[in-house]
Amino acid sequence: MRSRAAFAVMCLLLTGCGTRSTAATEPPEVPPPTGAPTGAPTGPAPGSASATASTPAPAARTATPLGKPASWRITTYYTAVQSYHGGRPKAVRGCPELHCKWGKTPLGSYPEDFLKIIQTEGSGRITSGPHRGRYLNWSHSVGWWLDDSTRDSTAKPLRAWSSAAADRDVLARGQRFVIADCGEDWKGRPVPDRICDRFRAAAWKVTDLFRPGYGGEHHADVYIGEETGPGFTKSPYYTTLRKATIVPS
Repeated sequence: MRSRAAFAVMCLLLTGCGTRSTAATEPPEVPPPTGAPTGAPTGPAPGSASATASTPAPAARTATPLGKPASWRITTYYTAVQSYHGGRPKAVRGCPELHCKWGKTPLGSYPEDFLKIIQTEGSGRITSGPHRGRYLNWSHSVGWWLDDSTRDSTAKPLRAWSSAAADRDVLARGQRFVIADCGEDWKGRPVPDRICDRFRAAAWKVTDLFRPGYGGEHHADVYIGEETGPGFTKSPYYTTLRKATIVPS
């Protein structure tokens, strides 16, 4: 888990904070991932029985590392859920659909805490009111907009335990990788096997990009889906892996 003081000041560890290059482009004509509701998490929920997957195949463990071994910082991002957050209702104006920028249309009122998290993480699922079931998304280059899904910077739905982001000069868009070794957590402690196994079992693909200079060398950000309850940021899966090793998949 991140140092929250540094996180709040710098806002550089995640693809949210208005740092991703999410653009309001024409969405692809594709069905939701794995037949789930559009934008819903596609992997097992953190902490579920199926989330503690086995270690990667020997080929993954012996592949040539991307970058220097034991040098990667892996952070995580997620989709907020309105019902888990409170605060004073705040009116939002933006685009009622994907295909515009910096709209002025009223999009409803939402808990202030929920909105703050969306501006960090990039998206939030609405659970009450006329837009219930839709997503309120934010981008530094677009502003607020309503959508039927979370989005990467090519307007494709994010896939839980699959989508990742990085600086374009660190990992190219489309690069696939697996985490071969988790290294240590942000406090310098070994990552428990049951947590590391979940990250090692996932196959990631770079579908999103940091704004230039916001990601940094040997830094990847991986998407773990929707939060599963109040206090989600205390989950062991919402974390920072330091001194990790990644290999192509």
